Amino acid sequence: MHPDLHRSFDDTMRDRWLLDHPFYRRWEAGELTRAELTSYAEQYGFFEALLPAFLAALSGQLDGAARELVEANLADEVTPPSHLELFERFARHYGARDVPASPAMSRLLDAYASVLDRGPVCALAGLLAYESQGAPIADSKGSGLATNYGASEDALEFWREHGTTEVDHAAWTFDALAALDPDPDEVAEGARLVGDAWWSFLDERELLRGELTSA
Repeated sequence: MHPDLHRSFDDTMRDRWLLDHPFYRRWEAGELTRAELTSYAEQYGFFEALLPAFLAALSGQLDGAARELVEANLADEVTPPSHLELFERFARHYGARDVPASPAMSRLLDAYASVLDRGPVCALAGLLAYESQGAPIADSKGSGLATNYGASEDALEFWREHGTTEVDHAAWTFDALAALDPDPDEVAEGARLVGDAWWSFLDERELLRGELTSA
């Protein structure tokens, strides 16, 4: 069960639990405007497009059971309909356009590239920083979209799928990380780098609140 690794990772991420962020609290409360949801979809799509390539690159740094676990995650991402295809249904529902990556999204993508460059322990810890939260985040988003924002079934499918699959993905990623017998400081480094970047992305969503509301 690797309780020490679990405890160390949880301590590292304690103040980066994304459902505590004001943006997600407003999402849950039904307070986002349609323009905010559109902008969010436009930006989140960059991460969803990145993830298969990230997983493929990470699997190339691994062998044995750790590699098999990451490849199982990748298979879930790309098996038709791929997760990117499901996400695009959500994005189309909210009128997302092709726009450049925002500054915070660019930094988030750079964070994933950085943990890959630092090796498999940092990369797995960075991956786990979001995937450890993925299922409750997806459940919260899906519930909010259904209850408060009139989302179609097509728009909800991505979040409902992730409410289930992210449970497995988090477990697989943790097991792959544990298999490397990692240095706790290296785990903390990767997790914080990605966790901070996700938090900053949500900070950016809050800073744009007035601009998007008045647009």
